[in-house]
Amino acid sequence: MGLPPFRGAVRVLLLASVAIYVVILLLMSFAPGFGRSILELGILDPVAVRHGWLWQFVTYPFMYVDPLDFVLSLGGIYFLGWSVEAQIGSSAFYGLFFGSVSISALVGFLLSLLGIAEGTAFGSGAAANAILMVFYLFNRGAPIMLFPLPMRFPVKWLVLFTAGIETAYLLLHHFALFYFILLLGLGAGYVWYSLFLNRQASIGISETYYGLRNSYYRWKRRRAARKFEVYMRGHNRKVSFDEHGNYIPPDDPDKKNGGSKSGWVN
Repeated sequence: MGLPPFRGAVRVLLLASVAIYVVILLLMSFAPGFGRSILELGILDPVAVRHGWLWQFVTYPFMYVDPLDFVLSLGGIYFLGWSVEAQIGSSAFYGLFFGSVSISALVGFLLSLLGIAEGTAFGSGAAANAILMVFYLFNRGAPIMLFPLPMRFPVKWLVLFTAGIETAYLLLHHFALFYFILLLGLGAGYVWYSLFLNRQASIGISETYYGLRNSYYRWKRRRAARKFEVYMRGHNRKVSFDEHGNYIPPDDPDKKNGGSKSGWVN
């Protein structure tokens, strides 16, 4: 029944969120104009993004208004984030947090351009959902206890329950961008896990990258060989290269180097 450890990237993100929320609360109480200005600058507003306010893709998770949304979002990050961070490391956890909120915001912005999503979005609910999805993918079938309920159930049930509740809110609020972003957080977590946290996927991406790089260098070698052939023909000399760009030496019956096929060029 002990609480999870409070350390690493989880602690930094939670303390930053708490500090910003306290400032917003104080400003909304004693200087409402400044408070509203901070919210307008930080929340994800597709209209503002279309005017160049691109920083909102990464600032909206630190903007809160409702205390309950604040507690639920940060609670999800705290209770599951420590386990995910322990498995992937602090640097990768920062990548997961900001990568998932950015992916969710970008897709949500595109949906707003199509006239599907409406309104604004704020809060780190997308990151909390992404962390939940990654926790599930690392611990498929593992039981989880939803604090403070003294019972255990498979973590996949929590994923399905979260997706179901947020889908219901999405329909009740007429496809509000806020709930679209929450649902997109689950998908962003799956995408981030598949691309960067799954070892087999990482190996496949690395092999693809190095394969493309080697193909590029082989193409440059063949191109240089063709240019050299043209240059030598211009000087009444004939040289030959194979399909890989390797030099083919002329036949020389008088060579005395042990009959090496490479001739005078190794």
